[in-house]
Amino acid sequence: MQRSIVVVGSLNLDLVARVDRLPALGETIIGLDFQTHCGGKGANQAVALARLGASVKMIGKLGSDPFAAQLRDGADQAGIDTSCVENVSGSSGIALITISRDGNNTIVIIPGANGSLLPEDIDRHREQIEHASMVLSQLEIPPETTEYLGQVVHSRGIPFLLDPAPAYMLSQKLLQSVTWLTPNETETMLLLGIDPSAQSSYSAPESAERLLGLGVRNVILKLGVRGVYLAGKDVKGTFVDGFSVDAVDTTAAGDSFNGAFAFALTCCGMAPKDAAKFACGAAALSVTRPGAQPSIPTLSECETFFEQRGASASLHRLQIRRK
Repeated sequence: MQRSIVVVGSLNLDLVARVDRLPALGETIIGLDFQTHCGGKGANQAVALARLGASVKMIGKLGSDPFAAQLRDGADQAGIDTSCVENVSGSSGIALITISRDGNNTIVIIPGANGSLLPEDIDRHREQIEHASMVLSQLEIPPETTEYLGQVVHSRGIPFLLDPAPAYMLSQKLLQSVTWLTPNETETMLLLGIDPSAQSSYSAPESAERLLGLGVRNVILKLGVRGVYLAGKDVKGTFVDGFSVDAVDTTAAGDSFNGAFAFALTCCGMAPKDAAKFACGAAALSVTRPGAQPSIPTLSECETFFEQRGASASLHRLQIRRK
């Protein structure tokens, strides 16, 4: 029987404004339209896993507002086990998202109930965590919870994939518990204490080496349309090319990548480099349509994406079909 992948993280309702261009500081502009979508980096990654066919359990918190039922229904409909998602008094998590015509975005997170996910909740759901094939988490929950989760999974030898977003400086103790750290370029620089405005001097191999020196087992540096750079104890330093597509909305691209990578690695037994290639395809597909969770592809859609690009032989090699 396949063991579940456990996602510990946030559930947010995304309030999405589409604009012709992102406004300058202090500027007011007229928007194009407004929509709401189920989101949150934790829930997005859980949806990405479930749509590919993984067995997924979510650990998180929802509020007592009308958004809570909408968010739970969205996760349930995606096939996620939400029995460990609890309700607390107050607001659910909210994300205020502005998206330009070219697919770029700005995001403001209001944690709401996500801020109530505490270390004692990790203990309460410890059995589910300790029986997971992999645990995924992000930084939209309290830092002390992420830190404690890292201790628990590390003590049990459970693979731990951490998306360091929104980025802040992480303790060496937490970094040493991480099997796969998946920052983008800006997040990498913030983790290393470098001003992101100096991004022109960014070197993926050098940045990866510095993060590995802090105790992380493996890193996957997300480089946008260029793909990713992998390095660590389980994979040689290597670039994996991304896919060029017409971007509509990049909101859940990183979450689609993380979910697809975890699925390919854990459920399909792919090598890390092959799993990253598959995940790049899933992320590329996600940016071609609007919304966070509505944009996340299914396994069938990923297969079709590769086949349309003449990659049917690669699909066979990448072992897309679950073992």
